[in-house]
Amino acid sequence: MSDLPLIQADRAVPSPAATTTSTGGGRSRRLRLLSRTDRVVITLMVLVPLLLVVGLVWLPALATVALSGTNWDGIGPLSEIEWVGGRNYSDVVNIYPPFVPAIQNNLLWLAALFVVATPIGMFLAVLLDKEIRGSRFYQTALYLPVVLSLALIGFVWQLIYSRDQGLLNALLGTQTDWYGDPDVNIWAVLFAAGWRHVGYIMLLYLAGLKGVDPSLREAASVDGASETSTFFRVVFPVMRPINIIVLVVTVIESLRAFDLVWVINKGRNGLELISALVTSNVVGEASRIGFGSALATIMLIISLVFITVYLAVVMREDRR
Repeated sequence: MSDLPLIQADRAVPSPAATTTSTGGGRSRRLRLLSRTDRVVITLMVLVPLLLVVGLVWLPALATVALSGTNWDGIGPLSEIEWVGGRNYSDVVNIYPPFVPAIQNNLLWLAALFVVATPIGMFLAVLLDKEIRGSRFYQTALYLPVVLSLALIGFVWQLIYSRDQGLLNALLGTQTDWYGDPDVNIWAVLFAAGWRHVGYIMLLYLAGLKGVDPSLREAASVDGASETSTFFRVVFPVMRPINIIVLVVTVIESLRAFDLVWVINKGRNGLELISALVTSNVVGEASRIGFGSALATIMLIISLVFITVYLAVVMREDRR
């Protein structure tokens, strides 16, 4: 009998590590009390990435937008910067000849990756998903270009496209300057970029196919659907999140394309891209910080359009 009050007292005192609260449905929820160390760790885990994003992404982006309205050349104190308003944007559109070809090449880059390279990557993922013999070797071989930088890919394909000693001219018996001729160099570069992009898309779709419920394919097979019909009517719609990711990745790849054309001829002579124009004006011989910032701001606005669409679709999916 003497132990009963002690047991009741223990039950009456909540544990220092947790407390119990009742919910409206009669259920109880255990709330863990965080120690000071836990609170410090959580604060650092949130604060450090936030500061890095703000310091390395948002502040430079805002500074770029601000500098786009100036004529600063990067020399002299900031106090001597002259505000010119929207003159840089007007000059970009009206009196800067490489701008229109750069926009056209970026759109062509997007179309080539989305219409040609992406379907090829999806097709290869479907084949490898069937666990064919040697599929691991093919996965490695097709994904290997993805781990290479576009600059290195440019040098690799230069061995193929070389006018005098290139493999392609040796096979065709021609003397075409694939990198130097402005009529064909954009197509040669797009082929090299697509070669890399195919492996990336293949890996994304292969991961998506592995996550599809096998019962969906079995049900379609029982209903008499062919493999092609099953993929486009059952499997492909289920991979909607992967499709959105692929679309965003393709857009980003087309906008940030820089390394390959810069290695070849610094984005000139038929290989103009917005990113190359920004670099040539900001860090090139011209050193026109304000003008280059206007080009970078235009590129940022184009990127935000696709990012906004992506976030809207994702948030709509989360509400369902």
